[in-house]
Amino acid sequence: MSHHPDSPTPSAAPASFLPGPPLDRTRWEGWQRHRRTRDSFVPAPVLSAAEYARMSPRRRRIHDLHRLATHSSLPVQATPMSEAVAWLVRARIEDGAFSHKSGTRTGVMVNGGGAQGKTETVCEALAAFEDEWLMLNQQINPDAMPGTRDLLAPVAYVRCPVKATPISTCQRILDFYGEDHKGMRLEDLVRTVGTAIVEHATKVLAIDDITRLKLHREADQDVLDLIREMMSMPVTLILVGVGIPTSGLLRDGRRDPATKQWLFPPVRDRGRSPNTHAAGQHERRFELIDLDPFSYDTPEQIAAWTAHLSGLEGSLRLLNDAEGMLTGGGMPEYLFRRTNGVVGLLEKLIQTGCRHAIQSGGERLSIDVLNRCTLSPTDLPDLDAASGEQPTIPPTPKTGAKRNPGRNTVFDDDGPATESTG
Repeated sequence: MSHHPDSPTPSAAPASFLPGPPLDRTRWEGWQRHRRTRDSFVPAPVLSAAEYARMSPRRRRIHDLHRLATHSSLPVQATPMSEAVAWLVRARIEDGAFSHKSGTRTGVMVNGGGAQGKTETVCEALAAFEDEWLMLNQQINPDAMPGTRDLLAPVAYVRCPVKATPISTCQRILDFYGEDHKGMRLEDLVRTVGTAIVEHATKVLAIDDITRLKLHREADQDVLDLIREMMSMPVTLILVGVGIPTSGLLRDGRRDPATKQWLFPPVRDRGRSPNTHAAGQHERRFELIDLDPFSYDTPEQIAAWTAHLSGLEGSLRLLNDAEGMLTGGGMPEYLFRRTNGVVGLLEKLIQTGCRHAIQSGGERLSIDVLNRCTLSPTDLPDLDAASGEQPTIPPTPKTGAKRNPGRNTVFDDDGPATESTG
C-alpha cells in the first residue's frame, strides 16, 4: 500500500517546534534541561505571501502552527531595567563564588510587579553564570572527594511554598537535589540543607515567590529567620518577589543610606538551630533592586520602548513585512496604553494579535486588529495570585465594530504532516 505524498508516514519525524516533556526548574534535572535548551527553539522561517501560496494545504497548516509556536515563544528581550537587575545578580553571585575569603555573602532581593520578567531575568543570569562556572571547572566539582556525592549543582532554584513553614522550605530545597528527607526533624533538615549546598558545590540559591510569606503567621516569620540563617552558609541568596518593601520581609532591617543595602541583625538562636554561632555573626546584607515596567514620559524612555518594539518586530512571522508594524505611527503609544509598559502583557497582546492576523488572512497587526484582543488574568496562568503577581490590566478600547474573527486558517486547514517545502 502506497502513501499519498501529503499524508504522514509511520516513520515521519515529529515537528521540530513541538514542546518536549514538561520542564520543572525546581528540580535539578529540569533546571539542567532549561539551562541547556533555553536558546534552542528555532522560529518559523520568514516566508513571503507568494511562497506561502505555493505550499500545499497541509504544509501551509504546519507552517501556521510553527508560526503560532513562534509567537508563543517570543525570545526574552533584555530591557534597560532587566539589564540592571541581571548585572547586580551576576555581580553578587560572582563576588561570592570567586572569593577566596570565608564569611557571609551579600544577597539580592529582586522586587517587581507581575509579568515584568523577574523570574526569567533572574533565571537567565543564573544559567549564564552556571554555563561559565562549569566551563571554568571543566564540568566537574573541583572540591569533590572520593566517596562523596557526584551531583554538581552550582545553581539551585526553588519556589517558596504556599503557607510555608521552615520544614516545608527545607524540603523544597532538598527536593531540588533529590535528597531524601522523609521523617527528618527541623534540626536535621537544616543541617542536611547546609550539607547539600556544600557537597553539591552550590554557589547560588534562588528562592522565587518569596512574598508568599505574609508574615502574619508565626510560621512565615520562622521561615524568614531560617532564610536569614542560611546567609551563614557558603552560598549567595537571591530572593524574588512582588512588593518586597511593603511585605514585611524587611521589618527588622535598616537601609544603609550610603550603600542603599538592607542590613539585618543576626538571627537569635531559639534552641531550634544547629548553628551555634548564629548570635555572634555580623550583620547580614541584602541588596534590594526593582525591576520596573517601561515608562513613556521622556524622549529617552520613549526611545527605549520603541527599541523594544523593534526587537519584537524581528520575531514576528506574518506574511506581510513586519518592519514598522509595531513602531510606526501611533502604534508605540497605543501599545503602551494597552499594557502600561509591562513586557508580559505586551507579549501576550502581540501573540493574540498575531493569531487574529493569521486567522483573518490579513497577516498584519494594526490598532483595529489589536482592539479585538482582550487581556485577562487567565491569559497569565503562570503568575501566582497568592504572592500578588497579577498585574493591573488596562481596559480594552471600545471600537463599536463587530468582531469578525474570520476563517480559522490554522485549525481548519487540511491535515498536517511535515513543514518541508521540498
